[in-house]
Amino acid sequence: MNHYLKKIDQLAKKIGDRRITIMEVCGGHTNIIMQYGIRDILPSNIRLVSGPGCPVCVTAQSDIDAMVVLAKAGIGVATYGDMLDVPGTRGSLNKAKEEGADIKMIFSAMEMLLPENKDRVFFGIGFETTTPMTAYLLSHGIMVYSVHKIMIPAMKVLVESSKIDGFIDPGHVSCITGSKMWEELKVPQVISGFGKDQIIRAIYKVLKLIYEGKNEVINDYEEVVKSEGNLKAQKLISQYLKSYEADWRGLGQVNSSGLEPKDENLNARVKYGTILKNIKSVQNSVCRCGEILKGECEPKDCPLFGKVCTPKNPVGACMVSSTEGGCGIAYKFLKK
Repeated sequence: MNHYLKKIDQLAKKIGDRRITIMEVCGGHTNIIMQYGIRDILPSNIRLVSGPGCPVCVTAQSDIDAMVVLAKAGIGVATYGDMLDVPGTRGSLNKAKEEGADIKMIFSAMEMLLPENKDRVFFGIGFETTTPMTAYLLSHGIMVYSVHKIMIPAMKVLVESSKIDGFIDPGHVSCITGSKMWEELKVPQVISGFGKDQIIRAIYKVLKLIYEGKNEVINDYEEVVKSEGNLKAQKLISQYLKSYEADWRGLGQVNSSGLEPKDENLNARVKYGTILKNIKSVQNSVCRCGEILKGECEPKDCPLFGKVCTPKNPVGACMVSSTEGGCGIAYKFLKK
């Protein structure tokens, strides 16, 4: 680790007064970066920021409200643990459960195939990493309300609208998509593993690309990520899901950035369109979760952080997950 830190310091001195911003777009990377204080040991002209790498965090307020409305309308719902605590305009799914709604937390998508769950709506969430499991459920006739997101379109928005010089790409997503896909962005990038030494090495390598003016992609996670990705998983996704203009918290509507069921009979948005048509959601105007997801500010810059907004009382989605959400991670380590 010290070897690469010295190399980073040497490059930073060569760069001089220029301010370099590198974004990691994986909540797993953010967790390790915060745990080991990696941002604090970088040279002052090298800024490391978190991006929209937490699927819970980027889920739009309107989608949370939609699931709460469905549950309160008597429709059984099932989803992963963190989604239950994300606050919406109409409360969270956990709050709806306390009020008597039929909501179940699952640990694996395969639980949806159990007889007692087959008639529930599965609230499908995640980037390309978890999407194949949802596609598998669709192949078995499970109804899905999908908020699955595709990384590349969102990152293109960030490239066009932000001053980001390079990215540390998500390792888990890359396992499915492959490394070649990232070349579309035409900016310096490194696909990294999840050890602290791997992340520091990735920072050095992306910084070197930036310094040399090379818009290339380095696969620094070759033991797991292949150029073509997981072809079987990709085929399953394309067979049962299609892209649509998805709403991202912080980024707004992003063209072709979401995935929903091709079969409208299994698409809860379509199936229950009449129930969902009048939903109007308003994001808390003080919460800065959207800006945090774009790398425009840090959790500590939000006036709610650690005061009104805590893991036990999350005001924004970024505080819900202590393993992927920027605010939840920051609270976990900064409060020690």
